[in-house]
Amino acid sequence: MQILTDTHIKFMEQRKIAMFVSITLIVISLASLTIRGLQFGLDFTGGTLLELAYTKAVELGPIRDELHNNGFPDAVVQHFGSASEVLLRVSPKEGISNAQISTELFELVRKLDNSVENRRVEFVGPQVGEELTETGGIAMLAALVCILIYVALRFEYRFALGSVAALTHDVIIVLGLFSLFGIEFDLTVLAAILAVIGYSLNDTIVVFDRIRENFRKIRKSGAVEVIDASLNQTLSRTIITSLTTLLVLIVLFIFGGELIHGFATALLAGVIVGTYSSIYVASSVLVTMGISKEDLAPVKREGDEQEEVYEEV
Repeated sequence: MQILTDTHIKFMEQRKIAMFVSITLIVISLASLTIRGLQFGLDFTGGTLLELAYTKAVELGPIRDELHNNGFPDAVVQHFGSASEVLLRVSPKEGISNAQISTELFELVRKLDNSVENRRVEFVGPQVGEELTETGGIAMLAALVCILIYVALRFEYRFALGSVAALTHDVIIVLGLFSLFGIEFDLTVLAAILAVIGYSLNDTIVVFDRIRENFRKIRKSGAVEVIDASLNQTLSRTIITSLTTLLVLIVLFIFGGELIHGFATALLAGVIVGTYSSIYVASSVLVTMGISKEDLAPVKREGDEQEEVYEEV
């Protein structure tokens, strides 16, 4: 039986370069997460949020100075959608209700421009934010553990470690991106990261399924050749799936509005990194751990006829 592929890219020859790139990105991400941390949204931190609309473009500096000089030194001031829309976010204050804080904030910004309009006010208690942070982290860990068990049962423990390595790689890099560029991390972003885990796993499972199938069919090639052939066979499917998903996400990113900007950003980064990791990270782990056809060969039974299979790589 001949393996027919439209491409003959030797992916595993570049695995050391890919490993260097991945380690570099992970180190940068972890360093940023350690030093800068994530800019948690109101969902996680609790506090008061105001969305303001001006009749013309407004500078953030005077607003920031006004708030910092009047009892709100930790206030976050940023443009929201356009130069005439501003988002204010402050942490809760002990002994002062959220309603009082929002009123005081609005009065301070009106001193600078009385034409400002208060479009939206949101309140989140600090305990709710703390619970969301804890449950969100538990959800991500639970997803990774369940995936580890599932892949180990369906394939083999080396495949399970490869898939979890790829998923951990993807999550760390996406979180690092949000930390490095100071993009707000809220519940929609957490949902996007969980979706990225599912997308990346699906892509990895397709590749692993073909690798396992080829290990059982191909007789005369080593692990690297079999994995390269499998990656080439699934490459068209991977590219088509990724491109169609990216097209939708790009439209969502551009036209979806500010409220889901973080969600679309996380998915865009996750799809790109997830496609890369299913080719290079997950498969490279198999090679590093010394996977061979003996590990996946079906058990021979007496009287069974074994089909001879030949291949060209």
